[in-house]
Amino acid sequence: MTAAVPIQPVAVLNVVGLSASLLPYAPTLRGFAESHGQTRLRPVLPAVTCSVQSSMLTGLPVDQHGVVGNGWFNREQQEVQFWKQSNRLVRGEKAWETARQLAEQRGHRFTCANLFWWFNMYSSADVSVTPRPQYHADGRKTPDIYTRPASLRDELQRDPPHGLGRFPLFNFWGPMSDIRSSKWIAEATMRVVGEYDPTLTLVYLPHLDYGLQKLGPNHADIPKHVAEIDALAGNLIDYFQGRGRRVLIVSEYGIEAVDTPLQVNRVLREAGLLAVREENGRELLDAGASRAFAVADHQVAHVYHDSDVELPDVPRSTRTHIDHPRAGNTVLIADAGAWFTYDYWPEHQPERAPDFARTVDIHRKPGYDPRELFLGVTKPAVAWKVLKRKLGFRQPLDVIPLDASLVRGSHGRVDLPDDMKPLLLGSPNDEPELPCTAVRDVILEALFEAR
Repeated sequence: MTAAVPIQPVAVLNVVGLSASLLPYAPTLRGFAESHGQTRLRPVLPAVTCSVQSSMLTGLPVDQHGVVGNGWFNREQQEVQFWKQSNRLVRGEKAWETARQLAEQRGHRFTCANLFWWFNMYSSADVSVTPRPQYHADGRKTPDIYTRPASLRDELQRDPPHGLGRFPLFNFWGPMSDIRSSKWIAEATMRVVGEYDPTLTLVYLPHLDYGLQKLGPNHADIPKHVAEIDALAGNLIDYFQGRGRRVLIVSEYGIEAVDTPLQVNRVLREAGLLAVREENGRELLDAGASRAFAVADHQVAHVYHDSDVELPDVPRSTRTHIDHPRAGNTVLIADAGAWFTYDYWPEHQPERAPDFARTVDIHRKPGYDPRELFLGVTKPAVAWKVLKRKLGFRQPLDVIPLDASLVRGSHGRVDLPDDMKPLLLGSPNDEPELPCTAVRDVILEALFEAR
């Protein structure tokens, strides 16, 4: 009787924002590409984190898995909801679920560890680690994580040397974002692999996202950012290969230079279609009472509107449609060099912006806000003192700037030059470009190839 061919353990590193244009500054990743294969990926529209990751793991387009962006308007609740984490929001069979079935048919055990890929809560992965801050009644936000098994949360966040210390949430997003969050994730990955020995390991390394959006891909500091993630990825490659794992490296999108913020909600407001609610002299977008409003998500904006509304033109954008109930009635795609803000208050009246506009508040803002990467204050000495003492509080001071012209990089469009497109490294392929939906099959083929 012939013994069953064992499964090849695989690790998938998601190096966000990596494109061929950046490989010259990444000697380790460039060498890995040269020796193990390099293919461009064609992202789904919108080319944003949640949509692309869902397509990679299900093999489905957006209109089938239903993740139409990083957030969308919940028509039943009449609320804009961003960065939700339940895996139940993603329709379709995930790569690890298919792999588990195939392994069981061959008489093998299969497990999956998911570290920081999105929609990581309440999934069928065996091990999960994902950000989950604590929100206190007095406004404080404490860094924390959610894990499966639950005991892993405390194991990872114990004080060194027994653990890694508390997850550096404020280095994961916001004006203090830097390599420390990716380092923590990498170190957590090695501990998880050492303890649980998963067959498939998914790792999210976000570092390039910060500098590329904040500074733009052509800034003089970008090579330094690339070198930092290159060294970190190199350590993980060595770790995984030293333990007999096949390594695949993917990126979700390329980030292009931008210099033009598009104020779509202000256009809709001027047309008399967008409604606001005043509270304490400030304005809140009243989505349920609006005849039209936009959920801005990088270079894509979902416009939700009544069927009889004739939308005004939004400069430097084109219209399309995503055939899913969660999507806007009309979807706008920014032209090259432009991106969408969520701003709806009068530009000449910044004092009417909601209090959370000047804070890092990814759940209350009715759209994605890359200005959260910047720190801009009108009273520097006072604000910095408060910020250091109460980091995580919602501050009445001007902490996050409202100036949209600060943002220098964005993504979401799919019509990019080849050297700006995302990559798949580690899978020899004759095709110069694959759809990102093919990543699922590439993972399965790597797991079950003959050894």
